[in-house]
Amino acid sequence: MSINATLLGQLLTFLWVPFIIFITWMSYKLGKSKTSNPKTISAIGFLLSFMPPLALIFIAVLALKSEPSITNSSI
Repeated sequence: MSINATLLGQLLTFLWVPFIIFITWMSYKLGKSKTSNPKTISAIGFLLSFMPPLALIFIAVLALKSEPSITNSSI
């Protein structure tokens, strides 16, 4: 049984598109809670989703980043 190149390409596309959506969504969600500019973080996540190892490292770094402390300097 041989695997057709078209079938392999379709399978990769079928898996890659949800991966791009997932990485972009996770970047936005983590960027929203851990940074001050979630749109930039989600754009970086989208670009890195085309290189899966870098995208996973980026998500891991965002997940491990500490949340900013809220200070009230207006008092």
